[in-house]
Amino acid sequence: MARDRSPKCKQCRREGMKLFLKGERCLTEKCAVERRSYPPGEHGRGRIKQSEYLLQLREKQKARRFYGLLEKQFRTYYAKAAKGSGITGEELLRMLETRLDNVVYRLGFAASRAQARQLVRHGHFHVNGRRVNIPSFQVRPDTIITMAPGSSAEQVAPWLQADHDALTGKILKLPERSEIDTPVQESLIVELYSK
Repeated sequence: MARDRSPKCKQCRREGMKLFLKGERCLTEKCAVERRSYPPGEHGRGRIKQSEYLLQLREKQKARRFYGLLEKQFRTYYAKAAKGSGITGEELLRMLETRLDNVVYRLGFAASRAQARQLVRHGHFHVNGRRVNIPSFQVRPDTIITMAPGSSAEQVAPWLQADHDALTGKILKLPERSEIDTPVQESLIVELYSK
């Protein structure tokens, strides 16, 4: 299984914003974006020619890194979203939001998406009573997710319902674009792939 092992803080600096890839560290003064707000590398402080392609590519990379996907996985999600009925960009974000690892993060059972992915991979979660260890598992409305005892909780997204005492979560409905707080412009991603 391939994984992105590049430095997480360097990815945030490349995108020019906090992607919260390191969990709690992104909220402290140790965050690399707070210390050095310019892109990494030898030519990080230089001028960059802003082309249309560059803006589209940066948005795609930002979304890919935000959800922790590799290029092939992201392209597959785009192909499925393009085949579906509805606006392609919103459909893409809806599919990314309803991945099991992202739902676990949104329910507050993990501090970061990477931690949520690891918890799912190690088999700590049950979906409708069945153990699921696939982070890309697509959840649907009225799905109930339970976790083994011994977890802490965070803030919950509005399209989810979490019972932190019983360590369970329920998907109330599919998220609308207004409920997805991913800092990307999905129209630029659609423009990039539709070339």
